[in-house]
Amino acid sequence: MKHFLKLYATFIAQYFKRLLEYRIDFLTGAFSFLFDQVTSLVFIFIIFNQIPALSGYPFEAIVFIYGFSLIPKGIDHFLTDNLWKVAYFMVRNGSFDRYLTRPIHPLLHVIMETWQIDALGEFLVGMTLVLYSSSQGIITWMVSDILLLPLTMIMASLIYTSIKMMVSAIALWTKRSGSILQMVYSTNEFAKYPIAIYHRMIQFTITYVIPFAFTSYFPARYFMTRENPWGNIGGLFLLAVTFTSFGVYLWQIGLRAYESAGS
Repeated sequence: MKHFLKLYATFIAQYFKRLLEYRIDFLTGAFSFLFDQVTSLVFIFIIFNQIPALSGYPFEAIVFIYGFSLIPKGIDHFLTDNLWKVAYFMVRNGSFDRYLTRPIHPLLHVIMETWQIDALGEFLVGMTLVLYSSSQGIITWMVSDILLLPLTMIMASLIYTSIKMMVSAIALWTKRSGSILQMVYSTNEFAKYPIAIYHRMIQFTITYVIPFAFTSYFPARYFMTRENPWGNIGGLFLLAVTFTSFGVYLWQIGLRAYESAGS
């Protein structure tokens, strides 16, 4: 563990050196993410100017679910976004080979190599929305939530990360899987709202196939209603562990089958 933390500290130091060289790029990225979230919030305001509730959920509940969805997504985006590069071009152009020559597991190396600091905007917007909706009385917080809420966010983040791990691992066989990852990952947009508003096929997909509903809607519903903790929170924990384990397994067998793209 000491060796791992020392390596991680080195990667962090190198990342901040690169960040200081391209500050405009960071500011542009941060502003883009913030603008995207603000646009979505304006859309929610427009909807609730026309209707009192959405599928039985008042405005404050929708804001809570939306904000809740941004926090684990922001954590994943901040820590593990380098997996997108594996899916899109690292294997195809041969740059992935360098990870095989280092005294650290390639998956850990890819994840630790860089951060996406502009994801802090996503995380902060999510926290702001959760705090706002909480102040409106939509949530009654309990002492146990001091431990449960952070654990829930971590597990929800692992679902995002595990899905990226699984799809990026496909590139170890096919050389590129970015388009598949983009298609799969984009379904997380459905998780920002109550799943009852969607067609049953969409509900089934984001619950049982690509379980982004467990990163926001189900745990958020638990905190609002305190109903079905085993399904809403227990299901999240089970899926996070299962998907993460399977993602690591795919990387293991993908590395054994890996052949360099060559020239």
